[in-house]
This record gives sequence, C-alpha cells and structure tokens, in this order.
Amino acid sequence: MKPSFQLTKFISHAILVIKKTMTTTLSLLPLPEILLALSVFVAIHSLRQRKRQGLPAWPFLGMLPSLFIGFKGNLYEWITEVLCRMNGTFLFKGPWFSNLNCVVTSDPRNLEYLLKTKFLNFPKGGYFRDTVRDMLGDGIFNADDETWQRQRKAASIEFHSAKFRRLTTESLVELVHSRLLPVLEQDHSLNIDLQDVLLRLTFDNVCMIAFGVDPGCLRPGSPEIPFAKAFEDATEATLFRFITPTIVWKVMRQTNMFFERTLKQAIKTVDEFANEVIRRRKKELSTAASDEEKIQRSDLLTIFMTSKDENGEVYSGKFLRDICVNFILAGRDTSSVALSWFFWLLDKHKDVEKKILEELNRIVGEREDDECINLVFKPEEVKKMEYLQAALSEALRLYPSVPVDHKEVVEDDVFPDGTVVKKGTKIVYAIYSMGRMEGIWGNDCLEFKPERWLKDGKRFMSESAYKFTAFNGGPRLCLGKDFAYYQMKFVAASILCRYRVEVVAGQVVAPKLALTMYMKNGLKVKLQQRQDHPFHLQKYFNN
Repeated sequence: MKPSFQLTKFISHAILVIKKTMTTTLSLLPLPEILLALSVFVAIHSLRQRKRQGLPAWPFLGMLPSLFIGFKGNLYEWITEVLCRMNGTFLFKGPWFSNLNCVVTSDPRNLEYLLKTKFLNFPKGGYFRDTVRDMLGDGIFNADDETWQRQRKAASIEFHSAKFRRLTTESLVELVHSRLLPVLEQDHSLNIDLQDVLLRLTFDNVCMIAFGVDPGCLRPGSPEIPFAKAFEDATEATLFRFITPTIVWKVMRQTNMFFERTLKQAIKTVDEFANEVIRRRKKELSTAASDEEKIQRSDLLTIFMTSKDENGEVYSGKFLRDICVNFILAGRDTSSVALSWFFWLLDKHKDVEKKILEELNRIVGEREDDECINLVFKPEEVKKMEYLQAALSEALRLYPSVPVDHKEVVEDDVFPDGTVVKKGTKIVYAIYSMGRMEGIWGNDCLEFKPERWLKDGKRFMSESAYKFTAFNGGPRLCLGKDFAYYQMKFVAASILCRYRVEVVAGQVVAPKLALTMYMKNGLKVKLQQRQDHPFHLQKYFNN
C-alpha cells in the first residue's frame, strides 16, 4: 500500500471522528446556547473586519447596521470618522439584496483623477440619474454626455456675458436694499430665522436672473411660499432614496408610501411653479413685436426657449421644466446655506467679525465721493473684500453646501491611492469630510481660520479644486462660482456693516439630511444695530 494512500485514509478517518464528536457535543447543548455561540462567532468575525474595512460587515446586512447608527447622530461626522480611520477611502458594503455598495473617498488625488484626469470614465451614471430623475429630470445636475454638454455650453455663454453680469449686480442691489434690509429693519428687535430670510433672498434672486420672473418671496411678514417648502421637502425625500435599496423605494413609490408620498406631493408643487413660469414666458415671447425685443431679455430660460436641440427642434416643456428646477437648486440653496453657516461661525469668532469690519471700513475710506447717505457697495469695492472672501471660503470648507457627491465607474480602473474600482461601482466623494482631514488641511483643520486663505496675510488665494471641492472641479466646475462669491460678499457686507448678528442661545444647530446642507432647525438670531462703527463707516450711519 502506497504511503500517500495511507495518509488519505488516515485524514478521512480523522474527519469522520471529528464530525461524530461535534454532532454528539451539539446534541447535548440546548438550542439557545448554540444560537448564542453562533451569534458571538458572527459578531467577532464581523468586528474583526472593522480594522481592515473600516466598519463591521454583518452576514446578509453588510454594513447597514453601522449606517443606521450614523443616522442617530451627524451622518457626515460619522462618515468623516470612518474616512480618517481608513486614510481617506473605504468600501461600504450594503445588504446582499441591495445595490448600496460604493467606494467612499476624500483623498484629493482620487478626486482629481475622477473629476479631471479620467473625467469620461466617471459620469454621474445611471444609478444617480434614476434616483434623482423624478426631481431633477434631465437637467444639468443629473445629465451626462451630450445632454449635459449642451446645457453647460448655453449656460456658460450666458453666465459670461456682460449683460448677465450687469443684470446680476443690479438685481442684487435691488433685492438687498429694497427688500432684505427693510425686512431686517422691521424684524430686528425680534428673533428671526436668518436661514429662512436668506433662502427667500436667493430664491428671488435666482428666479430674476435665470427666468426673468420675480416671485416676491422676500417681503415683510415672510408669507408662506408653497414652492419653497415643496422644494426643500423634495430634496430631503430624494436623499433617502440613496440610502434605501432601489427595489424598496421603487415599491414605495408605486404604493405611494412613506417618504415617496412626500416626494410625489412636493414634486407636484414644484412642477406647477416651473410650468407656470414657462407658460408666462412663452406668452411674452409670442407677443414680442420683433426678434430684437426677444433678444433684449437676458435670462437662461429665454436662451433655451429661443434655441433648438440637436435635431433642430424646439425644446420640450419637460426639458424646460428640468432647466428651471436644476438652476433653482444651484442658485437658491447653495449661497443661502453657505451664508447661514458663515453667520453662525462668525458669532463664535468675534475676532474674525472685527477684521471684516476693519476691511469694509478701509474700502469705504478709499472713496473719493463721501456724500452718499446710504451705503451701497460698488462692484469694484466688493472685489476688494479679500478677507471677507477668505472667511466665506473657510465657512464653505467646514460646511460645504453640497456635503457629498456621486459618480459611477464606466470601465474598471485604479485610483491613485491604489483602490481598485470595478465597472458599475458607485463612487461617493465626501466634500464635508475633506474639510476635516488633517492630512489635507493640517492639525488646525477643525478651526475656523480665514487666514489660511490669505497670501502674505493680505491677498485671497484660492486652493486647488480637488482639495477645496465646494464648487466641484474639472469640466463640471460650478459655472456660477464667481457670482456666488459676489452675491455672498455683497449680502454679508451689507448686513454686517449695519447689524451685529447674535445667534440665539440654546438652539440645536445641526445639518439636515438633504441634497444641500440646510440647518435642520434653521438659524434663530437677534440683530443689534451697530453703535461701534469704525471711523469711515460712521458717516453713513450717524446721520
């Protein structure tokens, strides 16, 4: 008999003995003890994977239990903690029956790779488009390829036209001095929700410059605007789709249940507003005396309504509706949310507020004509507000208006950090987390420190779009970035030189789970008229 055969026979006999022993042992144990032992084994096995994968991965459920734990607190902070532990990138594994698997990253090298270097290999993707289509349709935020390129090109031409720049500055002066400041003057003795006021301001502003209509959202009494509330509800409900298995939310949509019922009702209100804007504009254009009169209108909606698609056909009402909703999302939520976090941070850092006032005082002191009774900042003066822009950038670094964004992999690839990404993989890049990474911003990354944006302590110096991704980067870099800064600087300066903004104590200030980073409970503040103006500003307020 050969030795190998003898060895095989011995191993087989040993296995039979072990099986018989285990069967006898288990038969002697009560069922509860067996289940307890199995549970302990599964728990230990899952928790051991935490060190390697960042989170425990449970059988069948994947990392979903950990995600629910994150929801009880600040989800963005939870993601940040995991990313810091995993050096900037980790694979999230969803339940076996879902499509929630994704690579989460905050590594600037990876962001540059997917947003610029290999841009075409990382589009928004079918999963993202399907998830947000009910709200955003085929608008610029949700589109890829030629559909995106056409919208981007048309919007870019308009955004960079002299007519558009003039319209934005003029409309902003009108809104701030004829509406915002009178509303604040009327309510300054009360506790006001500053986030709500700012959302009304930016909503009116984006409608005026993008659609040529004035909804009159910002006015005394703060009337309820059904569209504004519906828009917020829609963005919040849409976010829940990203953390719910696709088959589950589609069943919920079909049966009109839970957050899908809220989304359906909200989108109906959003559509009614957008379609009414389109209907009015079509009527205005149809009654225009000449093509010259049509051209005089400088807004995005008119540009698309007087253009043709790739087939030489006029754009459909559905496409125009998508244009409206996407640009409202871009122009309303981002600036107002950023300003809300800015004022909240400023209340905690009086030294920064003092430096902003000193800068405004210096800029006003350079005026040759000091006969103006009302202080209205000029475009060239807004451009000089370097420290204010640094403070706003620092607020956006810590509280980006869009906290996370999404891509999808077209072909197998490898990130610069070595992470292998397969075709169809979903990529989530955590913009909120990037502002809290010591490896990106240093040991003082959690501090509100505008000076980090100043060269030689004076001139504002922007960071790489792949380190500071609040305005995205690469071909999808935000078209309205310059306007957003101008708008935020003009509004912030106009308020700060008149009022000390004091955040009401005791309120819970935390981000809301939505596509944009609203404050969950708004921002209650009390405005105190300034009595301590620097020298040059005094002459505008002591009369």
